Amino acid sequence: MKVIYSDRQSRHKPQSFFASGSSLPNPEVPERAERLLAAALEAGLEREAPDDDGIDPIAAVHSDRYLHYLQNIYTRWSRIEGGSPEVIPGIHPDRRDGVYPASAVGHAGWHHADTAAPIGEHTWESAYWSAQTAIHAARRVLQGDAACYALARPPGHHAAREFAAGFCYLGNAAIAAQLLRSRFERVAVLDVDVHHGNGTQDIFYERNDVLTVSIHADPVRFYPFFWGHAEETGAGNGAGFNRNFPLKRGTADDDYLQTLASAIESIRRFSAGALVVALGLDAYEGDPLKGLAITTGGFQRIGEAVAEARLPTVLVQEGGYLSDELGSNLSACMHGFRSSHRL
Repeated sequence: MKVIYSDRQSRHKPQSFFASGSSLPNPEVPERAERLLAAALEAGLEREAPDDDGIDPIAAVHSDRYLHYLQNIYTRWSRIEGGSPEVIPGIHPDRRDGVYPASAVGHAGWHHADTAAPIGEHTWESAYWSAQTAIHAARRVLQGDAACYALARPPGHHAAREFAAGFCYLGNAAIAAQLLRSRFERVAVLDVDVHHGNGTQDIFYERNDVLTVSIHADPVRFYPFFWGHAEETGAGNGAGFNRNFPLKRGTADDDYLQTLASAIESIRRFSAGALVVALGLDAYEGDPLKGLAITTGGFQRIGEAVAEARLPTVLVQEGGYLSDELGSNLSACMHGFRSSHRL
């Protein structure tokens, strides 16, 4: 099994993010990927650099104006007298069906859902190559690999069609799922990050060819707050094709695994031909962004349970922040998945 990663992903080094009104050190640092890569290699995965598949697979799920914004906003922002060293919005629209602004400040407000996705000099480069890892992993599965792991950093599941959020800029899992549709009639996305995958949900909410399933801490008191509730089940042609499983804060292994079994059963009923796993490791009991209480052994059981879906699988890295056990949690999950995955 391959782990796909590019060194260019480490060039994005966000300095801060706002939480509860305070500017805090940003936890989405390059060391995350370094630890995860070391753990993947120790677990027996073989490193492979992604090819450059260009912008088209990314543009299949994001709007042209959003991609233009990501590529150019840092240069534009740098011209603002007294502007911050990173692009951080100071205003947000209460709707996105009005007049599209012309200024850099207005564009930042339009294209960010929060203040937790700052854009620096190398953000676009790293986000682009993060997306290329997901694209490359999906192509490997399209070419016959049973599974492939995309070490996508920065992560992606909070990035919607037209906005960045929560450390995420490009919807890596959604990009992989869209590419898999070139061969498979139906694709499922299973998100096991502690936070709801609101960006992935946004991208596929009105479609019936991609089932989106997310297990996460209940957003009634947890980020992203406004998305991820059980009653959000899709709209239009997508009605019934979005499933959210919000869990009580502090939910531990056994209860989580019961919910995961229900989620996988919904994927079976959907008759998916392939699976994308948005692999957040921040459900860990010791993760700095505490929400759930999964143990290292629990991640092995999660890997085993996901493998029971018996589908060609792209695993795309999402959250999981610095703790002594970050690498061990990935190793445990991969061990469980690889020991049980049979097509």
